[in-house]
Amino acid sequence: MKLTPLADRVVLKQLEAEEKTASGIVLPGQSQEKPQQAEIIAVGPGGVVDGKEITMQVKVGQQVIYSKYAGTEVKLDGEEFIIVKQNDILAVVE
Repeated sequence: MKLTPLADRVVLKQLEAEEKTASGIVLPGQSQEKPQQAEIIAVGPGGVVDGKEITMQVKVGQQVIYSKYAGTEVKLDGEEFIIVKQNDILAVVE
């Protein structure tokens, strides 16, 4: 199956959580914080949303940082994705 977002939505695949701290301490699974960094899998077409013209400023393949409580988690074909609005994306990681 393929996810195709509508309007100003973006499909993200969350990056793996860090298993070690910077000082080398190994974290058990439940102590690992969900990363807020993800890779863009699909981008909607933009268009008119709530009476405003929206142009998409992100593209597939970019790594981004998104708001902590943003989006809707979706499981498809055994993989987890997050669907967020473009304005929930805070920064592009280069």
